[in-house]
Amino acid sequence: MTDNPTPDAEQPDAQEPEAQQPATAPDALDGAHVLVTGGTGFLGQAVLERLLADHPTTRVSLLIRKKGSVRGSDRLQTLLRKPVFKAWRERVGAEAAAAIVAERVSVIEGGLDEMALPADLDVVIHSASTVSFDPPIDEAFATNVGGATTLYAALAKSGATPHVVHVSTAYVGGTRKGIQPERSLAHDVDWRVEAEAARSARVRTEESSRRPEVLRKLMQTARREHGKAGPQAVSNAAEAARIAWVDARLVAHGRARAESLGWTDVYTFTKAMAERVAEERWAGEGNRLSVVRPSIIESALAHPFPGWIDGYKVADPLIIAYGRGQLPDFPGLPDSVLDIIPVDFVVNAILAAAQTPPEPAAARYFHVSSGASNPLPFHKMYANVHSYFTEHPIPADAGDISVPTWNFPGGRAIERSIDRRQKATTAAGRVVSHLPANATTRGWQDRIRKASSDLGSLRDFTGLYRSYVQSEIVFDDQRTRALHASLTPEQQTDRGFDVTTIDWDDYFQRIHFPAVTTLTRAFANRKAGAAKQQKILPVRDDVLAVFDLEGTVLAWNLIEQYLWLRLAATSRSRWPIEIAALGASMPGYIGAELRDRGEFIRTFMRRYEGVDVAQLEKIVRGGFGKAVRSRLLPQALEQIAAHRAAGHRTILVTGTIDLMTAPLEPFFDEVVAGAMHAENGRLTGYLDSPPLVDEARGAWLTQYAEQHGMDLAHSYGYGDSHADAAWLQLVGNPVAVNPDHTLYKLAQAGRWTVREWARTTGGVRSEDELTRAPRPAQPRGERTAEDTIPDRPTAHGV
Repeated sequence: MTDNPTPDAEQPDAQEPEAQQPATAPDALDGAHVLVTGGTGFLGQAVLERLLADHPTTRVSLLIRKKGSVRGSDRLQTLLRKPVFKAWRERVGAEAAAAIVAERVSVIEGGLDEMALPADLDVVIHSASTVSFDPPIDEAFATNVGGATTLYAALAKSGATPHVVHVSTAYVGGTRKGIQPERSLAHDVDWRVEAEAARSARVRTEESSRRPEVLRKLMQTARREHGKAGPQAVSNAAEAARIAWVDARLVAHGRARAESLGWTDVYTFTKAMAERVAEERWAGEGNRLSVVRPSIIESALAHPFPGWIDGYKVADPLIIAYGRGQLPDFPGLPDSVLDIIPVDFVVNAILAAAQTPPEPAAARYFHVSSGASNPLPFHKMYANVHSYFTEHPIPADAGDISVPTWNFPGGRAIERSIDRRQKATTAAGRVVSHLPANATTRGWQDRIRKASSDLGSLRDFTGLYRSYVQSEIVFDDQRTRALHASLTPEQQTDRGFDVTTIDWDDYFQRIHFPAVTTLTRAFANRKAGAAKQQKILPVRDDVLAVFDLEGTVLAWNLIEQYLWLRLAATSRSRWPIEIAALGASMPGYIGAELRDRGEFIRTFMRRYEGVDVAQLEKIVRGGFGKAVRSRLLPQALEQIAAHRAAGHRTILVTGTIDLMTAPLEPFFDEVVAGAMHAENGRLTGYLDSPPLVDEARGAWLTQYAEQHGMDLAHSYGYGDSHADAAWLQLVGNPVAVNPDHTLYKLAQAGRWTVREWARTTGGVRSEDELTRAPRPAQPRGERTAEDTIPDRPTAHGV
């Protein structure tokens, strides 16, 4: 940054705080018309609560955009049910509260560029902004800078000349050291040029992402990882990767541009640019402007109640990650100042500033911060976090989590450690991905994924927070202290913001840490994607329960089935020849299976060329049928029976040819299988139609549901392979059964149910047992059936 301040903003001496107007009366804002932007956010909703509770004749206009199909007025009603308004609602009564809101609060639907603002506005509190430190550069400029330019243009168009309280951040000071005064920023960066460059960066990066060499690499990766799920899955994955490629480069672009100009990140950079917009477009046009710069806003000290917070704020992800043991060390400077301020102090300062406007064509600045008057060294913050989570550890499946001890080794040492651990974790992941998928390897996969996630969190946190935990900037707060002193004694008690009254140890141990851990405690023991071991199946007749065969219902694959059939139809003397021939072809089959399930089925079915159809049907009716039934998974049979009892239509869909599925027909309402072409009573080795796998099965399922009036949103699907992902994602209740590694990752990411069904066979064997699989009459009404998976595999209920 340079030392050339904008000519449009007042530049008072930082050592001489501006004299405030006389102490204001409690109703200084009463009768005023106040516009609040960002009213649904953490700070905005707290401002609205104070206006409703303490200024009974103030009228409030809220700018609330439509969100999806939910109108702004409906979002207001949802907002008013939040905890921040609870004490006020209880004090005035629910009916009175509704009447007050109807009389005093109006919603401006849509964006500022779409709606005309009222011409009688007295005060504007502009608190809308992005809540991310590190968004893509064009998004950061569109929200922070574009929002400000649109606001001031709309105000000018309305003819109103309100006092604007522009909420910024103290960290617009950038990477300076020492005292940062409460005045306009000293730089000559042209916000117009930077905004246009940010917009064009998106265009340029999008163009680059469509270069053939980039797309080919993305397609190769997508084909390798998702080829088994079908061509559309490959295309979708490639396009998702392209979008991520663009965003990653725009994030890096924003970070680099901000740092090159002296700001910590694109958030503080764009907030600084927005301040310049306010100075030029509002104060520079002869209007009154107050810029309020809070530091790191956290939970309330007192109002509306101690610990009130609405979701995680700036420091909270770091606090929770430490409590979960995810941060073995951190590159903070122990003696740096971590500048934290409770949200109620910020709200009180905003409203105090709103009640004491400056002269026209003037701008003034307030640091609502603690570092100058009540500093919190980073080592003291760490000591508080360590003490709290040692005394109140977060529970986990294996016992309470022990938190690490930090030695503050420095950023470079931590980066090297992360790199080493990441390489080891990646190598372990590659090894496990080539091992057979079972409960043990899925457990390893879980641990590797958690380790990788923890390393990613550590890398992200060190990148995002380094500037804030190594900061050597101190925000002067003389004017803010003078503003507090201008309040009456009664106002100071209820609406003050004297940071010297904060006892940091008490605030963290008694108020803030309990508040943020309450947000996560309910989820501490929940595994991502964990299966519900017992639930109630709804009884209804418009629900499908669709099952894959091999690996899901049957502990037998196509190769094992073929080998059984081939050996049954061949003299023992030729068995070694058949087995050797099959073994020689196995590498090709494995490669085809890894690439595309349909390719594998087509390739493998060529082995049936010349097989006598009548002989095959006889073998299937005899020993093969018994062998198949003996290899049915007992827990699968239990699940099928539970769905049938609930009135669901059970369907087996398989790439196996229909000649071999006859033994399974009694268990399902419908069996959908492929068919092989035959000539003169012998199989040709060719399928009559493409195999019904991956995306083809998804298309079939969609059409089937439409034709039969079935509700896929409430239907169930059971599969074990990545190839099943394309159709499993179409049902509302996907279940991954003994999944392969890739399907398991998808199930975990999508929070699907994951079932470990014992491979122990022992299903039905005799024809008598088959007759005891009746289809109950279609149920009606509100009855339910238990979907209970027994601890021990049995064939009960079939």
